[in-house]
Amino acid sequence: MAQEKIAIIGLGYVGLPLAVEFAKKYAVIGFDVNTDRINNLKKHLDHTLQVPSSELKNTISKKVNASEGPNLLLTSHFEETATATIYIVTVPTPIDANKNPDLKYLHSATEMIAKVLKEGDLVIYESTVYPGCTEEDCVPILEKYSGLQYNKGFFCGYSPERINPGDQVNTLTKIKKVTSGSTPEVAQNVDKLYQSIITAGTHLAPSIKVAEASKAIENAQRDINISFVNELALMFDRMDVDTHDVIEAASTKWNFLPFKPGLVGGHCIGVDPYYLKYKAESLGYHPAVVSSGRDVNDQMGVFVGAKLIKLMLKEGHQINQSKILILGITFKENCPDTRNTKVIDIYRELKSYDAEVDVYDPWANKEQVKKEFDIDLKDTIENEKYNGIVLAVGHREFKSLDFKDLSSENVVIYDTKALIDRNLVKGRL
Repeated sequence: MAQEKIAIIGLGYVGLPLAVEFAKKYAVIGFDVNTDRINNLKKHLDHTLQVPSSELKNTISKKVNASEGPNLLLTSHFEETATATIYIVTVPTPIDANKNPDLKYLHSATEMIAKVLKEGDLVIYESTVYPGCTEEDCVPILEKYSGLQYNKGFFCGYSPERINPGDQVNTLTKIKKVTSGSTPEVAQNVDKLYQSIITAGTHLAPSIKVAEASKAIENAQRDINISFVNELALMFDRMDVDTHDVIEAASTKWNFLPFKPGLVGGHCIGVDPYYLKYKAESLGYHPAVVSSGRDVNDQMGVFVGAKLIKLMLKEGHQINQSKILILGITFKENCPDTRNTKVIDIYRELKSYDAEVDVYDPWANKEQVKKEFDIDLKDTIENEKYNGIVLAVGHREFKSLDFKDLSSENVVIYDTKALIDRNLVKGRL
């Protein structure tokens, strides 16, 4: 196993930590189509903040050598991966405008691999997909462009990623890994490969389809649980009852699950249920619970924006002459990841009332936010006064803000995270 050469395809939040960890024991080639990403990593700069610069410096090499490290070669030239014997795919699997699976990155990566695939090579997928996708969608592409036969000329595995962006405690090696393979022997080999780097251990699933399904339901379960408390928040808002007070009271019972209301975005929870839904519907079954959960969670950003406007009108503010601040644009706290952030729904709702809306986020990348959302992030909010403020993301920097310094007369502060002194806020989710 130690003589294997591994190619990691996609060096984002999932692929980079994986490449660095494997490179401590194997010869690894890390590939990404984004040349700027490769160039930054060669300078030991990771904009995702998943891997420290010191670790990149100790791992990245100009040459791959299986016997002595550092042994991670970075490249944006796919032909340099041709010497690999194991390919691990970690490309994004988003949804399209109609909320259907968008597999273009997965298909593109698979086609590139197929064109350099050799007899006996192994292709492992980590990208989140619907059950059956690896063998029904990817394998035919591998066969078509390689000329090899599945489970005779090449083999496949699936091991769903469980990276939690921004989490410095539950890191790659500390999270148990589900593994699977296209034959019993291959499954054992895939499991041993991951056992060599995952200190938390592995779980060998009985099939690739089971492993794919396990990932999909992990996130669908969390999505549904959050949608329940979000629906409670929508109901309790009409009853003039604070949702967090209700949850605190209910939590005194030993078996109550204290999920909190909030915006549900990101690359997993806000996306993966749609993959499960898509597959179920393609087989003639409409998943009512999964679908309704998504519907509830998808409306929360618009609800927050509209609620702030109502509260401001009640305080006598003229909205088209008001200045509003949104604190946070990333999809979660203490993390630069803006993928599928639902804060953008709050922003667009507020802008639809012709208010002046500023967004401040010390974690987000200004250029990326401008490119993706056409928003110019504020460099600072010192000496600014606002008529309305929304705490959208619970970054640690926001916990020490002096909201009185940011507030104009009759300011309306809405807290989606229940982090601000309740005496200062007019509403919270």
